[in-house]
Amino acid sequence: MGLLRPAVEDVQARHPNAVMVDAGSGNAYLGFVLYELFLKNADSGALLSIEGRPELTERAQGRAQRLGFTRMQFQTAHIDTATYPERIHLLMALHACDTATDDALVAAIRHGADHVAVVPCCQAEVAAQLKEKRPVVASSGSMSLLYAHAWHRREFGSHLTNVIRALTLEAFGYQVTVTELTGWEHSLKNELILGRRVHRENRRARAQLERLLAETGVTPKLTRELGVKPTAAAGGTVSSTEAPESPGPASSEPAPASAGSEA
Repeated sequence: MGLLRPAVEDVQARHPNAVMVDAGSGNAYLGFVLYELFLKNADSGALLSIEGRPELTERAQGRAQRLGFTRMQFQTAHIDTATYPERIHLLMALHACDTATDDALVAAIRHGADHVAVVPCCQAEVAAQLKEKRPVVASSGSMSLLYAHAWHRREFGSHLTNVIRALTLEAFGYQVTVTELTGWEHSLKNELILGRRVHRENRRARAQLERLLAETGVTPKLTRELGVKPTAAAGGTVSSTEAPESPGPASSEPAPASAGSEA
């Protein structure tokens, strides 16, 4: 909650009817704590919890009714097929497994979320792609040594997945902070990716992302869904699309307060 506080306070200050989404909410414990601290005594604002297991949704709904959390809403759906509000101000996803985190990021980007906070988990897709593919750029011929062994492939794939996620957020106009959620003694999956929307796009980050996809030969679900393709000439001259990011905000609304980027 301390890490989320700047983002929550920012959207509440700028949007009286702020919409927050907890994607892949499980038992919705994260949502309940957030509601207790930030929404319970507020005059407006709503929190939507999305979970694919109906028994967990039913249990959480009953708990919300007992607590009187009337602006806490629930939807039984997988993250990639859920019905989202037209406008999202804050989207969270705590330990959404493998490509479910990608689904959450796609929803955030497509619905113009001001703030994004995800803690990825079980990043298996890219590791599987690394097993079948090899770098396509001559200058990176030794890169395959980084994931020749299954153990290294899992760890390298996990790291590469999160690097691509952070870079994708940057490409779509977010200022990104990557930090530790909690100590290693509590969870090995403790990488927190925070995004604050400040531009419509960042063409430099987009060019870097396209080159990274080409050099590693991977195509994560996140980039597939958003139509980001590897550059055709990775390792060559700088792409003509590499230019400073667009200076304008992502919408006609004021840009979020700067505190959110250092959560």
